[in-house]
Amino acid sequence: MSRILIIEDEKSLARFVELELEHEGYEVKVSLDGRDGLDEAMKNDYDVILLDLMLPKLNGMEVARRLREKKATPIIMMTARDSVIDRVSGFDHGADDYIVKPFAIEELLARVRALLRRIEIEGDEKKESQKVVHFKDITVEKESRIVRRGDDIINLTKREYELLLTLMENVNVVLGRDVLLTKVWGYNSEAETNVVDVYVRYLRNKIDRPDQKSYIQTVRGTGYVMRS
Repeated sequence: MSRILIIEDEKSLARFVELELEHEGYEVKVSLDGRDGLDEAMKNDYDVILLDLMLPKLNGMEVARRLREKKATPIIMMTARDSVIDRVSGFDHGADDYIVKPFAIEELLARVRALLRRIEIEGDEKKESQKVVHFKDITVEKESRIVRRGDDIINLTKREYELLLTLMENVNVVLGRDVLLTKVWGYNSEAETNVVDVYVRYLRNKIDRPDQKSYIQTVRGTGYVMRS
């Protein structure tokens, strides 16, 4: 169940929106002034905040600004101010969306659903990018440090794994030997760059297939690259 915080000083509007959101299955909390709303948003986690701009004690722009210093909770601003300058200011202060009063409740509900879907998709993409890296038929599962080519698990040493992962996370980017030495081994010395060549050879022996071109290509005089 998604949790939504309404920060709105107009009690009748806040109650109406609260009831409509609860009818849609959301868990809802209402704050009637800016300071109380900011405290609530800071102390507890919400999936979306509906934020009025003209609030007592602390205006909505300041609430958004202070919240953005600590949290990335999605914000939909609700206001009667509909000039371009007002909208731009709202987005500059951290709003994810902006709806002008008076609004149809169906539109607000649609915006809430759209924002929640967007955040969910972005979260899934972020998790996927953090956990799994792909290059052609090679897959690296970062949490378990498992490397596969097709269905076959490839056993790599720590350095081999880190070298492969660095190359796969920089597909189509030519990485110099000195850059790879710094990223994988943590230091940079021209006298040691031959270490990179040795480990690239180790990797090729493990991930390449005899009848196919090597996945790790040599860029003469520079370094290595994996090209899509």
